[in-house]
Amino acid sequence: MEACISAQHWRRYVSLFLIFSAALNTAYAVTHYSIPEEMEESSVVANLAADLGLDVKTLSRRKMRLDIISNKKYMDVNKETGELYIVEKMDREYLCPAKTSCFLKMEAIIENPQRIFYIEIEIMDINDNAPHFRRDTINLDISEATQGGERFSVNNAVDPDVGSNSVKTYLLSENEHFTIEIQTGRDGSKFADLILKRVLDREEQAVHNLILTAVDGGVPARSGTASIVVRVLDTNDNAPKFDKDNYKIDIMENSPIGSLVVKLNATDLDEGTNSEILYSYSLYTSEKTQQTFHLNPNNGEITVKEMINYEDFRIYDMEVIATDKGPNSLTGQCKLTILVTDMNDNHPEISVKSFQSPVKEDIAVDTVIAVVSVSDKDSGENGIVDIRIADTLPFALRESSDNYYELVVSQPLDREKVPEYYITFTVTDRGSPPLSDNETMTLELLDVNDNVPQFPQSFYTITVMENNAPGALLSSLTAFDPDLHENQYLVYFIIEKEIVNTSMSMLFSINPENGNLYALKTFDYEIENEFLFHIEARDSGVAPLSSNVTVHIIIVDQNDNNPVIVSPWRAHGSVVEEKIPRSTDKGSLVSKVIAIDTDSVQNSRITYQFLQVTDATLFSLDQYNGEIRTMRMFSYRDPRHQRLVVIAKDNGDPALSATVTIKLSTVETAVKAYSDMTEVPLEYDIFSDINLYLVIGLGSVSFLLLITILVTCVLKCQKPMASKAAPPSRNSVISERNSTIADSTLVSNDAYWYSLFLAETRKGKLVVRQPVPKAGSRYIVSSLPRSTGLTETSDSAASTLQYPK
Repeated sequence: MEACISAQHWRRYVSLFLIFSAALNTAYAVTHYSIPEEMEESSVVANLAADLGLDVKTLSRRKMRLDIISNKKYMDVNKETGELYIVEKMDREYLCPAKTSCFLKMEAIIENPQRIFYIEIEIMDINDNAPHFRRDTINLDISEATQGGERFSVNNAVDPDVGSNSVKTYLLSENEHFTIEIQTGRDGSKFADLILKRVLDREEQAVHNLILTAVDGGVPARSGTASIVVRVLDTNDNAPKFDKDNYKIDIMENSPIGSLVVKLNATDLDEGTNSEILYSYSLYTSEKTQQTFHLNPNNGEITVKEMINYEDFRIYDMEVIATDKGPNSLTGQCKLTILVTDMNDNHPEISVKSFQSPVKEDIAVDTVIAVVSVSDKDSGENGIVDIRIADTLPFALRESSDNYYELVVSQPLDREKVPEYYITFTVTDRGSPPLSDNETMTLELLDVNDNVPQFPQSFYTITVMENNAPGALLSSLTAFDPDLHENQYLVYFIIEKEIVNTSMSMLFSINPENGNLYALKTFDYEIENEFLFHIEARDSGVAPLSSNVTVHIIIVDQNDNNPVIVSPWRAHGSVVEEKIPRSTDKGSLVSKVIAIDTDSVQNSRITYQFLQVTDATLFSLDQYNGEIRTMRMFSYRDPRHQRLVVIAKDNGDPALSATVTIKLSTVETAVKAYSDMTEVPLEYDIFSDINLYLVIGLGSVSFLLLITILVTCVLKCQKPMASKAAPPSRNSVISERNSTIADSTLVSNDAYWYSLFLAETRKGKLVVRQPVPKAGSRYIVSSLPRSTGLTETSDSAASTLQYPK
């Protein structure tokens, strides 16, 4: 039967309407539905998607959901059809007790893009409850002295339904003495006062039994009954009376339990027990009021019985009855209105409606990453809430609607500086003292490839000892990328550069994963002594970023080349035969040892020493230029043959050396042992000394002068013969003859040519140093007479030798 009635109510009361309100810049709509209570589960309320203008096909993808602002989820949305349907029956009387209107508020939230729709469901009342009295039997004691027209309070009926479905009227069973008068309370409730029409006569009828019926306004109407038992008492003609008929009292919420609200005072002019008064609540006082405040029946003090909450009830109405203790008790009543004053006792609340985390570090400024709402149950200034975040954060709060705020990006973000943010929302009301609350959210930043790899240095200089082992580790060139994951993974490679038809990748190799640089071949300082190239580090991001660094490889020389004696020239073996006149004076140049070393710097600096000498008092050796000179004149006791072993030693560690053996043979003739290639320096004239001796010793004998002239002529005539018969010139470098290079020429890549320059200059010759074509850093060092032009070639000069290529 009730199901049938509910179905009829559904067909009769269901109404569906939408209310849209728009603002100038920010628009939001509240969708309003009205449904009757007690609708069956799975009943469809409306097509929410159609009403909101949403595409049904996108509801699942956009994650549509309902956020119910209550403890229970009574409704839900079918994501396939977009229909709003009932999940659980709703009892309006349970949801909204003692309220004339009942609304269920919820939010429909969708994503991509995110939107929030506000939905309001009005639960309409149906007449599913009958009126009932708090007491089934109402006992009234009425004195027989009571005059007609006196009214008596009786128990009112209550009906959980509201509106027209609540108590509408009262009916009293027919009788001669009583009638009822219906009154309406502040909240619209109906009360019935029992009115005495005729004076009672206890002797005629001591007890009157009446039936009081309460009828509601529903269709069909429902009713409830209570019995009224009226007992007629003997006369007590003075009723208690209060000081005032109405009291208005202010009380602060959260007043301590037991604190005094008011002390009522009623007086009775009677004496004895008829003047003793008891205080009690009338039936007009609601049960909630009686539960909140305690009335002392003996002294009329009203105190706080349980905690008072302004947010639950702001006004309490009560009626207090003073009853005397006479045989026929009389009563007096007064009405009290207690107004609750709000105090700031509720903390503001914050609710995060949506929050997007993580986000990319290059997220655009002014992008919304969170939506929050704030609320406070207090009223007035106590209920006004301010929200803020730390000023140091690169975010800002923007109010989107009443009590709703959007968290937006206010400054560019950089994950490498701050990888995540702890965002604390602080809400504070304006009460005194203010109350606050906070909510912290963690925002994580995702990396993007916005940093190029960085080398610690922009230029690397790496020294490598020559004769290194192939595959040796030269250095580790590691770059750093502050990005993450694939944006941080680096690959190293050599930027190709050709050197004399050879690419860098054939000389060096780099590990692409860790930047270790290796040599692929053994280097020779005498061929190549430095390399300059670039190494690039590239990350694995999309798109990849890269940077490069310059690498300078310097080959360090080792003492790996023995000195080579290039003068005096030796045709066979290591023995050189030289001839010298026995008349050679002290200090004369006998021979010059020249050695070259293809190493560099210290390793190529050569010193000369006698390893063996026939007569240590006869010859001296300059350790730096290798000149062998006579320390005195030959005597008849000196052997005709002299053997000199000279060692040329470099300055390396360990030192390397080469030796040459010179066999000197003295001749009795006046023929000089050397050609003009070894002319005596201009500043030292051997012949002028002889003349001096002859003049002093022989007295300017013309015969000796003639002999001196003849000897000089013979020597000049024998010069070309000496170049044919004598051993090769000591200015030679190797045993190979080559007529294309001038006489007295040596080819060297060593700085030692300077010593040759000094020696040859003393003899009045000019030393020329020219590069050898296609021979790298090697040079031709030529010794030419000063009287000869640089471009001339001496046909009569000694043999010309070339350094091997």
